[in-house]
Amino acid sequence: MIPNLTSRRLLFFFHIWLSYLFYNPADSGAVQLSASTIDSTLASNELVFINFYADWCRFSNMLAPVFDEAADKVTAEFPTPGRVVMGKVDCDKEGSLASRFHITKYPTLKLFQNGQPAKREYRGQRSVDAFVSFVKKQLEDPTKEFSSLKDLENLDDKKRMLIGYFDRRDNPDFNTFRRVATNLKDDCQFHVGFGFSNDAIKSVIKPASEQMHPPGQSIVVFRPDKATSNEHDETFMGDIRSYDELNIWAAEKCVPLVREITFENAEELTEEGLPFLILFHKADDTESIKKYKDVINRELIGEKHSVNFLTADGGRFSHPLHHLGMSQSDLPLIAIDSFRHMYLFPKFEDMEIPGKLRQFLLDLYSGKLHREFHYGPDTPTENTVELIAGSVDKKPTTPPESTFKKLAPSKNRYTLLRDEL
Repeated sequence: MIPNLTSRRLLFFFHIWLSYLFYNPADSGAVQLSASTIDSTLASNELVFINFYADWCRFSNMLAPVFDEAADKVTAEFPTPGRVVMGKVDCDKEGSLASRFHITKYPTLKLFQNGQPAKREYRGQRSVDAFVSFVKKQLEDPTKEFSSLKDLENLDDKKRMLIGYFDRRDNPDFNTFRRVATNLKDDCQFHVGFGFSNDAIKSVIKPASEQMHPPGQSIVVFRPDKATSNEHDETFMGDIRSYDELNIWAAEKCVPLVREITFENAEELTEEGLPFLILFHKADDTESIKKYKDVINRELIGEKHSVNFLTADGGRFSHPLHHLGMSQSDLPLIAIDSFRHMYLFPKFEDMEIPGKLRQFLLDLYSGKLHREFHYGPDTPTENTVELIAGSVDKKPTTPPESTFKKLAPSKNRYTLLRDEL
């Protein structure tokens, strides 16, 4: 009996030892992704959160068990297939994926929604609870339901929004609308109502976008930020059940040519790498914003791939004004931030002179703005653009330095991990 008991104990401990010896953390936690599996994973899941790492990186190794534990908790909380996956990519083994997703530092955490990469990398805390909370937040329904059409009268007229009307919540059209909202929730508000009659809906859709719809057909309407633009409501006339078609149309409406820069999106905008043409305005000055947007849309739409057109609350962004030698009393004003220097447009009212603001941009591209700071106007005239911020008596030898680049520097991921882990 004793030898048998001893043998059983030895066998038991042998099995434990083998389990420990051959345990592979890659088999649990985050899903290991490769070039052959990542596209199908992105296509088949609403949310994919990926840790791009390198085994030789100490900070990647420090993050790995934290990310894996969070992945296990997320899987337990959202077990339904197709909802969410937390994955990981070994960038040494999967160099093509590192190149494809522009991974240059380790670890890098990227979020994908409905197959599309989010505009920002994850830069929050590196803890299990923070990761789980972040995923939960991303999976919240981004649509806001209204129960009465009168509720639409109280919406924020400084926000761009899409309003969906559906006969019931389980309508496949609403699911498409919700997926689009997930992608664009940072750019637009999404409001939804169920069970309203066509006659009731048409009573709140402005004449500029009123369309005839068969009874029971879903309707999606874009409503612009009317307080700061002269755009009109527009009804989507495509196939609402086509995610790609609705998403493309919604993106065009939700991401305007002229955007507002805030402390929340400044880093994202600087990372686009395009110089800024900025209107600084007082907080309650909506008319200047409308005029500026009209000029941009009328004359400069062809420059949208070369420059970011922005508006900024001069009260919140007082530091750039100080760099220009200006203050609140000088608003509204227009300036270029090239990420090296800032250049002041001479007179706000002159932007409505055809071609004047466009020439200001062309002078940036040609180097004329910078050159004239050093050597004076190329061709002095009484109408020469005065580029000196806040001074008519002397010229600085160097233009004011960029402030927006400094405002939103990319955090060093190594420093971030060292501080948080």
